[in-house]
Amino acid sequence: MNNMQISLIGAPTDIGAGARGASMGPEALRVAGLQATLEAHGLEVNDLGNLAGPANPWLPPVDGYRHLHEVVAWNRAVHDAMHAELALGRLPILLGGDHCLGIGSISAVARHCRESGKKLRVLWLDAHADFNTSVLTPSGNLHGMPVACLCGQGPKELIEIGGTVPAINPRWVRQIGIRSVDPGEKRLVHETGLEVFDMRYIDEMGMRHTMELALATLDTNTHLHVSFDVDFLDPEIAPGVGTTVPGGPTYREAQLCMEMIADTGRLASLDVMELNPALDIRNKTAELAVDLIESLFGKSTLMRANR
Repeated sequence: MNNMQISLIGAPTDIGAGARGASMGPEALRVAGLQATLEAHGLEVNDLGNLAGPANPWLPPVDGYRHLHEVVAWNRAVHDAMHAELALGRLPILLGGDHCLGIGSISAVARHCRESGKKLRVLWLDAHADFNTSVLTPSGNLHGMPVACLCGQGPKELIEIGGTVPAINPRWVRQIGIRSVDPGEKRLVHETGLEVFDMRYIDEMGMRHTMELALATLDTNTHLHVSFDVDFLDPEIAPGVGTTVPGGPTYREAQLCMEMIADTGRLASLDVMELNPALDIRNKTAELAVDLIESLFGKSTLMRANR
């Protein structure tokens, strides 16, 4: 891992969200020392600064979507930036921003995998399934729809961003930590065949077993993408998000999740989404996110032999 070049890409927007403030997420992660933390592990980190895109007009939904035009613009910018870094052989970390940006990010990763002949596995760490559609959504907020869009269910302008529709096969996705799903969304997730490890599963089976299944059948030709929504974490430890749902993974469960991902040696791209410093307490959620990202890149308490 240590010859890996990492690129940080900021996407300072809350265009798809229902609360303002995720636009400040990239700066909060920088303030919490993300670059220096990774460099301390011998990684080469290049901060590419922030992408630019339209301002948030804060308007009501039109035809079931809020800010569709602006969401498309931001996702195109994210797609192009992520794809460019992957093409150069670097590991991009998208600093969100709200989770609608997962459309641009993961469509870029899927495109890169098609071009390089790799298999894709997406770990979606989130309290929400993010599988709403314009018909099902209670809010019209596009941060509740990225997985559906990536699986080909969404507005034409969004589902076509990666050049292939659908951008991904739902069988490539493992959702972990889910505990808030709208009724219509629940049916759609079931029909689509998404593999979901919800909090009840984690409670019953434990995080270790959950991650063993979520990471099963990865091989040397698999590109592992992690889309980490900070609301995945229990709000007691991570209050700085717009959509808190009680009962998420504890600090230790989250650390184990990240350490087991690191153990695969397959992590090749990352999103860090929905951090909202406006709702945080002294940047503690950003500091926790940096701590967990450090674990994703191999921080563990002891040196471990490869088992």
